[in-house]
Amino acid sequence: MKKLAKYLLVTVKGICMGAADVIPGVSGGTIAFMTGIYEELVGSINSINMTAVKLLFTGKFRQFWKHINGNFLFSLILGIVLSILSLAKLMQYLLDYQPVQTWAFFFGLIVASSIFILKGIKGWKFKDFLMLAFGIVLGVVVCTLSPTETPDGLWFILICGAIAICAMILPGISGSFILLVLGKYKYMMDTLANIIDGKGDLMDFLTIIVFVVGAAAGIIAFSKFLHWLLKHYHRETLLVMAGFIIGSLVKVWPWSDKKTVVMSQFPELMELNKSGALTDAIIEQHFGMVDLHVGGAVIFAIVGLVLVVGIEVVTMVIAKRRESAGNTAQD
Repeated sequence: MKKLAKYLLVTVKGICMGAADVIPGVSGGTIAFMTGIYEELVGSINSINMTAVKLLFTGKFRQFWKHINGNFLFSLILGIVLSILSLAKLMQYLLDYQPVQTWAFFFGLIVASSIFILKGIKGWKFKDFLMLAFGIVLGVVVCTLSPTETPDGLWFILICGAIAICAMILPGISGSFILLVLGKYKYMMDTLANIIDGKGDLMDFLTIIVFVVGAAAGIIAFSKFLHWLLKHYHRETLLVMAGFIIGSLVKVWPWSDKKTVVMSQFPELMELNKSGALTDAIIEQHFGMVDLHVGGAVIFAIVGLVLVVGIEVVTMVIAKRRESAGNTAQD
């Protein structure tokens, strides 16, 4: 019973991580740290190595499961999946019908995330400012050059899964943020929502399967490199990461996607869009008549900022308590 209760608790923590990973700007890695499972998570991921592969393919399933801490990973992944499936429909609705407020909320989340990453950098030097500037330029270039509509091909979904999963295990940056930058956040939310509604076709199921395969490959191939990078170039990595997040704000600006804003207030244009008859001229004409919801955008951006501040404050309090408890135990 104790083991069952332990893994049920891990599933609950996975649900919290999944909720965080659905929202750009809130890191599932941060939630893992807050709930005290980050080190076990990283250790379990790193145990998926050649030894694990040999155990699996020689039929030593029990040893394989124990080697990778299978009960923990299964319980955590179950919670993450349940959370993502539960929130997919909500995110689809919000992005379609309340895009300005939703993107403003994301904007506030991402601004706060970058601030807290920079807050951890002490004793700034000229080289640090260069690294930050490089990250900002990189973020702006990637987000402005990458089209709003990126390929829907399975090869690109595979790449998205591989990159996004690596971000999910890093405190300070979320996998959904990476999907947002790659132009696949709404696409993946819509795909999940279709499956949940029972409207999913073969392509929807293939998309999710390929994404999961990409995630599995990415976490095995890149997790060790990412942690090596943070171990040996921690400061530089954080600076470039923070800069990239700041630069990416050009893509999260609440009114940057005029098409979505217009369709949310003129639902009749959705049929034109489905038929491919919705032209840029029509979008520009209607954009001049939309309610920009500036007040609501400001409020939701502040809510997003406050949410991240609250999470970070709780994280710092927990970290101090753990440090204090560790020092007491040593004494």
